[in-house]
Amino acid sequence: MSDASGPKPQGASSPGDQPRSASGMNGGPAQKNPAQHNPGQGNPGQTSGEHPYTGASAVPEPLSSSEDRQWAMLAHFGGILGFIPSLLIYLIFKDRGPFTAQEAKEALNFTLPPTLVAVVANILSLIPWIGGIFAVIAALIWIALTVFSVIAGVHVNRGQPYRYKYNLRLIK
Repeated sequence: MSDASGPKPQGASSPGDQPRSASGMNGGPAQKNPAQHNPGQGNPGQTSGEHPYTGASAVPEPLSSSEDRQWAMLAHFGGILGFIPSLLIYLIFKDRGPFTAQEAKEALNFTLPPTLVAVVANILSLIPWIGGIFAVIAALIWIALTVFSVIAGVHVNRGQPYRYKYNLRLIK
């Protein structure tokens, strides 16, 4: 067994030794000069003019006018898929853009009742002998939602608010 305190040959190393560099030729581990700075690496305790990350802001950033118009348009186009897209857009962006909040609420009010009726019609379409009637009703509802959602989305994309003629306005 080798004595850890005894002298070692110049090139020999043991598992606990650290590699030596030109500045560490005296037998000890290489020492880094604390004043020396490597580009791309910050010194501990110092920042390079940037503020440290402090977390997300509690107040959401407002949407720009083009983003506000874009999300309002997507809330209407989402009616093609039912009420879920307009609900999500309303919940996420209602405090960030007034136009988006208004139009997402309008789209949600328009798409919620027909979507629920279409879901019920799809379930009833499974009934033998009369299921075909309910399947046709569900398809007609989906076609109407698609047409009116596209019309509203194009209108809102121009920056003008859209009001559906037949809307229950359940959410105020």
